[in-house]
Amino acid sequence: MTQQILIVDFGSQYTQLIARRVRELNVYCEIHPFNDVPDLTSDIRGVILSGSPSSVLDTNAPYLDLQAIRGNVPVLGVCYGAQFIATQNGGTVSPSKHREYGRARLNKVDTHDHLMKEMSINSQVWMSHADTITALSAQYQIIASTEDVEVAAFKVASEPTYGIQFHPEVTHSEEGKIILRNFVVHICQCAQDWTPDIFVESTVAALAQNLGADKVVMGLSGGVDSSVAATLIHRAIGDRLYCIFVDNGLLRKHEYQQVLRSYENMGLNVVGVDAKEKFYQALSGIKDPEAKRKAIGKTFIDVFDTEAHRITDVKWLGQGTIYPDVIESVSVKGPSATIKSHHNVGGLPDYMKLQVVEPLNTLFKDEVRQVGRTLGLSDSILGRHPFPGPGLGIRILGEVTEERVKLLQEVDYIFIEGLKHRGLYEDVWQAGAILLPVQSVGVMGDERTYENVVSLRAVSSVDGMTADWSHLPYDFLGEMSNKIINQVKGVNRVVYDISSKPPATIEWE
Repeated sequence: MTQQILIVDFGSQYTQLIARRVRELNVYCEIHPFNDVPDLTSDIRGVILSGSPSSVLDTNAPYLDLQAIRGNVPVLGVCYGAQFIATQNGGTVSPSKHREYGRARLNKVDTHDHLMKEMSINSQVWMSHADTITALSAQYQIIASTEDVEVAAFKVASEPTYGIQFHPEVTHSEEGKIILRNFVVHICQCAQDWTPDIFVESTVAALAQNLGADKVVMGLSGGVDSSVAATLIHRAIGDRLYCIFVDNGLLRKHEYQQVLRSYENMGLNVVGVDAKEKFYQALSGIKDPEAKRKAIGKTFIDVFDTEAHRITDVKWLGQGTIYPDVIESVSVKGPSATIKSHHNVGGLPDYMKLQVVEPLNTLFKDEVRQVGRTLGLSDSILGRHPFPGPGLGIRILGEVTEERVKLLQEVDYIFIEGLKHRGLYEDVWQAGAILLPVQSVGVMGDERTYENVVSLRAVSSVDGMTADWSHLPYDFLGEMSNKIINQVKGVNRVVYDISSKPPATIEWE
């Protein structure tokens, strides 16, 4: 069994960032909502309690019975988690005189304590809380303070249970990685053996055992996730994997042909299906974003089901679902609410009697890329920007028509090719164009125009959970605007999206 850290999610926007930091230590971890925490097993070496938008003073504050956890494995409470632990033994939490948000410095640090080992005096940390621990019970010891927060970190004297009121997982906490390393590696004594090589070896072996002599059918998108998942399954069962690539009419310009060629070079058995007209018909008259997603999803399942039935005795459906897909699509009282439905998660209709195999559903996006490199996939696939499952359908605000798709394909093509030509493509995590349901006045030649507005979007990120807008050179943006307006009939205005996530999302719909 793989040693792991259990992360209990109380709803913090940073919970997945805690998991990312633990994974960076080559230690496996899983996130579970506070109201569905699994029983401790021998492979769980420690527990981290996340922050929360709630207050421990609220009547309906998230609650977890720690009796079976504390004393059996090390526990680290972060922000809300720390305040929750403090209140369990008679400590006091009170509303802060003013909300403590932003940078602070540790002016007192007990470096003799295992959690604070190698931490520096005046180390910068990131605070984000409206309540403060104002008193601790006798068996609790303060191990770090700031000028304004006396109980910045504490330890329970008789057990390896800790609490910190700041967020070590964010980059603003300059030595946060030291704290997480001290807890995960030294206190929990986790082996740092969670590597891409080990993942490939163990996953292929598990797939071979679980799938046996069965057949698997899988829909491919040309993206990193589905390509890596298909390669893993192919390694396990060979030609018993059948792949289907559907042209939904919402792909990028030339993408259908390019993707099919790339899969030929990988030795995968892929059938291409041109279903553009079915998707356009299903989307006719629909403007609501969620309704569009559902229409695209239903049509894909119908097309995929028809093609899958051409293969006899298929028992499994392969999917490229990754860990953020799973977490973002779980909505329970407390943990982070679902922002929008995800195309990879949500189950299959009853008439598709297939079991689902998802070899990547424990990995984050950059981990998938690392696994892909271990598998020997080409840079053209691994370096490809993420592209939403519903494709241009959610980058066309309002109704989707074939005419509007073709217009946006041309805009998108000029932008993406421009990024590649200027050597900017690899500096950007994701880029694309959005067709707005807005027209504006313009002048072309001596004539007045009233045509479409498009927005260019480019962001930098690690895994898409947070993102900042890319600071592309002004001259490049000017060049793109000129090319788009001059070469794409129907567009007379180009804008650039400078919103970060949060508060905005990467996609507009």
